[in-house]
Amino acid sequence: MKTIKVGGVPEHFNLPWHFCIDDGTFQNNGLDLSWKDFPDGTGAMCKALRNKEIDAAVILTEGIIKDILNGNEAVIVQEYIASPLIWGIHVAAGSDFRSLEDLKGQKIAISRYGSGSHLMAYVNARNLGWDTKDLEFEVVGDIENAVKALESGRAGYFMWEHFTTKPLVDKGIFRRIADCPTPWSCFVIAVRKEFMAKEPATILTMLKTLNHLTKKFKSIPKIEVALARKYDQKVEDIEQWLKITQWSQKQISVLEIRKVQEQLFELGLIPEVKENHYFLPH
Repeated sequence: MKTIKVGGVPEHFNLPWHFCIDDGTFQNNGLDLSWKDFPDGTGAMCKALRNKEIDAAVILTEGIIKDILNGNEAVIVQEYIASPLIWGIHVAAGSDFRSLEDLKGQKIAISRYGSGSHLMAYVNARNLGWDTKDLEFEVVGDIENAVKALESGRAGYFMWEHFTTKPLVDKGIFRRIADCPTPWSCFVIAVRKEFMAKEPATILTMLKTLNHLTKKFKSIPKIEVALARKYDQKVEDIEQWLKITQWSQKQISVLEIRKVQEQLFELGLIPEVKENHYFLPH
């Protein structure tokens, strides 16, 4: 039995992993796979990979590419979600902000530097023609603290995945001003280089097991009900989300890596654009 520690956000995208753990599929294939939730997202997972707290992570494409460029000894072994991530732009429901233009110059709540909420704030600002040098941030850690930051006025807005945040919109805690989709496929699976070198067969078995399920995941009877129940969502929201979400079973394309790097470089978030093989297993 081979042991592997995997991290990911506690969101609906990752239910296939929990199915494979709970029904013993990983175990039947000789893997003792343990899962750790990271509610504060990609920045926290990058740190955990560096500190060897986890061996692999289901992580935002732009976040891990930036962190690998910053010295994280990890490689991307597969694309996980091929479709874009829809980032909702949220304000406190009681605030006076009504339009994107109202948010110009407002402090942005982010989970941590290097996270998706941080990087996508730049993408959104550039889309709107704002000067990205003017962006200011309030580090909040997780959604719970983002709610407090927006309600107290310490930050003006917060970007987080549309459907994960929708219950807060429905309850009248947040108001969503707009959406900002990622210009690339959103999640990849990254592995520490050291673990990859020692356990290539373990990684291959993990991916094969997972891919076998994700291929048919959307056609599992009543899957929308299981997702809604586990992630405190409305069934109709999950149905909408399933329509626009595409699981992948292949490696990320070099064009996609290049696209992410070029955008990060244009935004001044990385010092240079590297060759694609820099991010992939040799």
